[in-house]
Amino acid sequence: MGRRVVVVGAQWGDEGKGKVVDILTEFADIVVRFQGGNNAGHTVTVGNMQIILHLVPSGILHPGKTCVIGCGVVVDPGVLIEEIETLKQKGFFTDNTLLVSREAHLIMPYHKKIDLAKERLRGKRRIGTTGRGIGPAYEDKVSRCGIRCGDLLNEEVFREKLKINLLEKNHYMITILHEQGFELHEIYHEYMGLAEKIAPYIADTSIYLADAIEDGKNILFEGAQGTLLDVDHGTYPYVTSSNTVAGEAATGSGIGPTSIDSVIGVAKAYTTRVGEGPFPTELSEDEEEALRERGGEYGATTGRPRRCGWFDAVAVRYAAKVNGMDGLILTKLDVLDNLKEIKICTAYRYNGETLSTFPQDVSILQRCEPIYETLEGWLEDTSSAKRFEDLPARAQRYIRRIEELVGVEVVMISVGRERKQAITVKNPFL
Repeated sequence: MGRRVVVVGAQWGDEGKGKVVDILTEFADIVVRFQGGNNAGHTVTVGNMQIILHLVPSGILHPGKTCVIGCGVVVDPGVLIEEIETLKQKGFFTDNTLLVSREAHLIMPYHKKIDLAKERLRGKRRIGTTGRGIGPAYEDKVSRCGIRCGDLLNEEVFREKLKINLLEKNHYMITILHEQGFELHEIYHEYMGLAEKIAPYIADTSIYLADAIEDGKNILFEGAQGTLLDVDHGTYPYVTSSNTVAGEAATGSGIGPTSIDSVIGVAKAYTTRVGEGPFPTELSEDEEEALRERGGEYGATTGRPRRCGWFDAVAVRYAAKVNGMDGLILTKLDVLDNLKEIKICTAYRYNGETLSTFPQDVSILQRCEPIYETLEGWLEDTSSAKRFEDLPARAQRYIRRIEELVGVEVVMISVGRERKQAITVKNPFL
């Protein structure tokens, strides 16, 4: 009987899920991406190559695995084709290894223009989007005027939907956003050209996954971003436009929730976030810069410097509950190797009160001060550790304290960029 495992981010994204999925893919038959778009990136190191993926699941780097882009993803077909071509050049792609859901919505050129224009108009109240058109694409999905991957297979249907959409979008762009509109024929011809290349991958992926579950296949579900960027459960409005939590693995791929056997959260041994919004454990500028440089904390998609802070146990404890986590994977432990002292945020102080739960009101979170517990650093290299027992005693103590505060056992620890630099305590597939 196969197992179905969901991997989600337990912080604000960028936790190192790409490497985790890459490691766990060895034990899976199928890897499914279930939400988000090319606003997220997974960086994976294979040998001396660094691979950055935006849409294709990290499982593509293993031969003989099938990768699925589920219906919960919004797809920029140009970006997807470019990614496929890059993977082919590097020897990581064959045509029978990728399936794209017919129901996945397309990102259109007007989505990207609207995204950038709306951020500009927000000024100081901007959200900090990547400008990739993700939000406007999800808006159209919910407004029931989106164009889906399956529409690319029927020229007449695609043209009619595009024509209707442009009547509204051009009026909105010209009148409200003061931007130029788009010509129907230009987008039509561009996307029909893309359709020829993407058509072989488009399939009824929910049926494919249902059959795979019945056949006892091991399936790994891969989320993008992190719990605190979830549109419902994150630090709204400073969030992404999709549900990033484990429940979306079912709806975003077309399987029943009872098919999921295990949920694994991924968290850095410290905390980072990209974009605007509250961040209680953010470091001072000098401390932040030192941690950023040591950890290489720059966005895989945008190159933006990430904001850095201490491990926030309040936030990760909240993520554990929202996702129903069975296990936690800690990444980048080695980044802390040279620190004399390491802090963990155990609670918040707000208006003289101590808060042990994560406030969902962003105006409260913005005024929360972290309450820290300070642990001694281990000042030893952890990058070559193969077993938990190989870690310095103080590093072990740090991990055990995180387990106590979060209420979830740590099942894997990453101590470097490479595949082999990971300590597996408990494999969710075994």
